[in-house]
Amino acid sequence: MDTFKRTPLELFSLPQHFLVPLFQRPYVWRQEEQWEPLWKDICRVVDVRMNAPHLSAKHFLGAVVLQAHEASLVRLNTWNVIDGQQRLTTLQLLADAAASVFAEAGLARLSSQLEGLTHNPAAFVLEGDGSLKLRHLNSDREAFEEVMSAEAPVDHTSLKHAESRLVQAHAYFTVVLRQWLGAPGAGQFELRAEHLTQVLLSDLQLVTIQLTATENSQEIFETLNARGTPLTAADLVRNFVFQRLEAEGADVKKAYREHWPFEARFWTKEVSVGRYFVSRSSLFLNQWLMARLGEEIGPQSTFTAFKAYIEHRPQVRMVDLLPVLQQQAHQYEAWMVAASRPSGTLDVVERNVYRMQATSTEVLKPLLLWLHEPGRGVPAHVVKRVVTAAESWVLRRQLLRLPGSDLGRIVADVIRSHSGAPTDELADRVIAHLSRLNVSSTYWPGDAEVRSALLTEPIFRRFPRARTRAILEAIEDDLRSETKQSQVERALFPIEHVLPRAWHDHWPVETPQQADDRQAHVHRLGNLTLLTTSLNSKVSNGPWLAKRKAFLQHSTINMTGRLVERTESVPWSEELIDARTEEMIDAILRIWPVPTGHTGEVVDPQAKTGDWVGLKHLLGAKLLSAGEVIVAGTGDQAHREAVITPDGLLSIDGRVFDTPSGAAKHVRGVATNGWSFWRLPDGRRLRDVRAAFSAGDVDVSTTEDGRS
Repeated sequence: MDTFKRTPLELFSLPQHFLVPLFQRPYVWRQEEQWEPLWKDICRVVDVRMNAPHLSAKHFLGAVVLQAHEASLVRLNTWNVIDGQQRLTTLQLLADAAASVFAEAGLARLSSQLEGLTHNPAAFVLEGDGSLKLRHLNSDREAFEEVMSAEAPVDHTSLKHAESRLVQAHAYFTVVLRQWLGAPGAGQFELRAEHLTQVLLSDLQLVTIQLTATENSQEIFETLNARGTPLTAADLVRNFVFQRLEAEGADVKKAYREHWPFEARFWTKEVSVGRYFVSRSSLFLNQWLMARLGEEIGPQSTFTAFKAYIEHRPQVRMVDLLPVLQQQAHQYEAWMVAASRPSGTLDVVERNVYRMQATSTEVLKPLLLWLHEPGRGVPAHVVKRVVTAAESWVLRRQLLRLPGSDLGRIVADVIRSHSGAPTDELADRVIAHLSRLNVSSTYWPGDAEVRSALLTEPIFRRFPRARTRAILEAIEDDLRSETKQSQVERALFPIEHVLPRAWHDHWPVETPQQADDRQAHVHRLGNLTLLTTSLNSKVSNGPWLAKRKAFLQHSTINMTGRLVERTESVPWSEELIDARTEEMIDAILRIWPVPTGHTGEVVDPQAKTGDWVGLKHLLGAKLLSAGEVIVAGTGDQAHREAVITPDGLLSIDGRVFDTPSGAAKHVRGVATNGWSFWRLPDGRRLRDVRAAFSAGDVDVSTTEDGRS
């Protein structure tokens, strides 16, 4: 058995085959857990390579176990992939996607370099053998070979195995590569492409364990995958810190007792970051490093980045750094504790921590740590302006349900770009930085777009409850500020539909069109309010006068009180919902403002919808019509029908579904891809209509009002 540390170029340079055996499990990596963190780590290395090449940044991908076949005189050297097929497959898909994007842009030299990682030269390919260096012998074989052999530019939706996770991974990397590179011929496209190629060739590292044909591969596999409790990033950092302290001659016991803050229950608690669970201490260290370095750092790279930070700065003494780290950890804990209190006034930073928790994002924590770095001396009014702007940028994107995967990179870029700014210029510079963002993955939406989306958005259906409640609480605080009242309690107050969800019994209408209009208003912003106590279902779903009386008795919420005031002479109606929605949007735009004149224009408007094209987009593009009937595609359910509602939902069996897949699951009883399941009367499936939209066969200006 031999062990080597190798780059992709060193591993894949020779003509050879790597075989994923028949008994290996299929490809299982996913976007949030693996593709996205890998892409972010690679972007981090590229950024360091471009901006600080003397640091020689690397990214460690992990270990793979390979076992040699018996030598043959007529065939290429061949290895069985015993362990690590998921990372090898992903690396191949990424390299091929980059090669395709470069070929499409006319960068033949770079495309050829990356093709050398994935395909054997024709002169070494025997008849009957494919050219791919990595070959799957299991159920993934056809899908992998199809996408890796497709001509550039790859049309992923037209592939036979378009639904395969392998094809989806290739499509994901193609999309993020195009967004990150920008338009060919513009800006830093070629420079970024050059550095990315070098990172993929030389700055990624794998540990390869190579077995001979006669060694026991199963024993090695079981040892590598033995059960156990893995060390957290904080565990690794702790060991490193105290080794350095000992080397510096410090009093290690005293330092641990007085300055190491991470042993308390608060810090050992596991918290979720996306679909990951990490210790809170590990998460803090990751965010602290981002604040220090101005680099986005994946959760799996925290210790490596911390170690590099120290080793590349010989002037930094651990005995001096540890008290600073402790000070910021205590500040961080104080923010978190304040944000968790159900009552009491929060300052702008504590309120930001609360709102980011409610909306399930950690993206602004490094910015907060950066603003409060000991010795930086940023005045409170500057902190307030920066935090308010950053929160507006994130929240407005969430209100439009735009992706957040690239926002961490922007936060890191803000920190790196403005760390040397004078404090009296800092807020203006950060706000200008966010205002200049002009691609769909990162831009700061303007007032008109937010208003257009929220006027008809079924907020209650579309947003998680915590996010919806945080928005309503913010509106309530805005109302209270007019009379200088204290902030509303953060006590998980119930969210009440004024026009009830079960409105049919006591809120009748005369025509089907009126019924559709009423149903479309139920979940809109203007029909939602907070109550201090829940109403029982009989009152909640009952006649308006009884419900209005209960509102008066059971709530001290200003927004509910004002709602009651406006119905003294008229009953609650769709017109009042629309008017109240406008007023609540006005409040949202005040709470989360943009700079004067900012419109949020982007250079890639078609990409705004990204991977989340919905029926509402297709309605706006006039590719579908409200009231149109769609039918199940095949099988026993072929007679089932659903109706497309005016707000882009599907109505079937008296129920309304947000997505085609939700309606398909209702029909079949199992998870089903609704875009493939439902078809139009002319035989086209919904996925065909979506593909036409995504291909740009529509006027984009007709679709920007819609949100899926």
